[in-house]
Amino acid sequence: MGNAYCLLCGCVDQASIGVVERWGRFERLADPGLHFFNPFAGQCLAGILSTRIKSLDVRIETKTKDNVFVQLVCSIQYRIVRENADDAFYELANPQEQIQAYVFDVVRALVPRMPLDDLFEQKGEVAKSVLEELEKVMSAYGYNIEHMLIVDIIPDPSVRKAMNEINAAQRLQLASVYKGEAEKILLVKKAEAEAEAKYLGGVGVAKQRQAITDGLRENILNFSHKVTGTSAKEVMDLIMVTQYFDTIKDLGNSSKNTTVFIPHGPGHVRDIGDQIRNGMMDAAAGAQGNDS
Repeated sequence: MGNAYCLLCGCVDQASIGVVERWGRFERLADPGLHFFNPFAGQCLAGILSTRIKSLDVRIETKTKDNVFVQLVCSIQYRIVRENADDAFYELANPQEQIQAYVFDVVRALVPRMPLDDLFEQKGEVAKSVLEELEKVMSAYGYNIEHMLIVDIIPDPSVRKAMNEINAAQRLQLASVYKGEAEKILLVKKAEAEAEAKYLGGVGVAKQRQAITDGLRENILNFSHKVTGTSAKEVMDLIMVTQYFDTIKDLGNSSKNTTVFIPHGPGHVRDIGDQIRNGMMDAAAGAQGNDS
């Protein structure tokens, strides 16, 4: 930028700005287009600056508040302010190094005060702080900072592995909780179903026994009315003998190969009837005693 072009004319490209000197001293800025110079009067085109937006990537290594080393990749977009191009031409020899130095300074002042999780959540705030500081400093040198972006935050590989393991453990824990709740609901529903089935089974058995009792009572009454001279006891003995032989028949017709040894004979049938009758009478006597 310090070289002078002592020519009669010069052309400044679009999106550029020329710096014109007279006898080595700044005279004026040259807009894009063709310009004529008087070399005999010491006038020349000292240099041309581009006004396009430029990008500078900066990689910074620093430490967070919880002692985790991270690398921040920052991207800064900047350009020369056309009206102040002479400041940019004469004041700074290497603007990239100047911008990089200020980015390092601001980032290393902010990040050590933030935990790693907060850094990920508030990287926009860090970028905003860096942008404000750069604008304040670089505007004095004829530069405008267009954008400041933190494009990546790279923790140490061991830290990234630990973070992934923590995340995986939390998800496994959550999955275990959901699985336990599902198993709990399944067991509760199963218990409710079993209780309902037992209740309905008990109701069915009670109704079955009630039907058997009603049927026996009706049979005894019908038999006593149709066959004169018979008592209820004799009718009950006859029904029990009939039920006994039906049971023996069902055991014989069963498809399962099961051997059942039971006493058989008219006397044994009478004994079974007496036992059932005595049991029913004892139960009835006990019920009357409780009522009294």
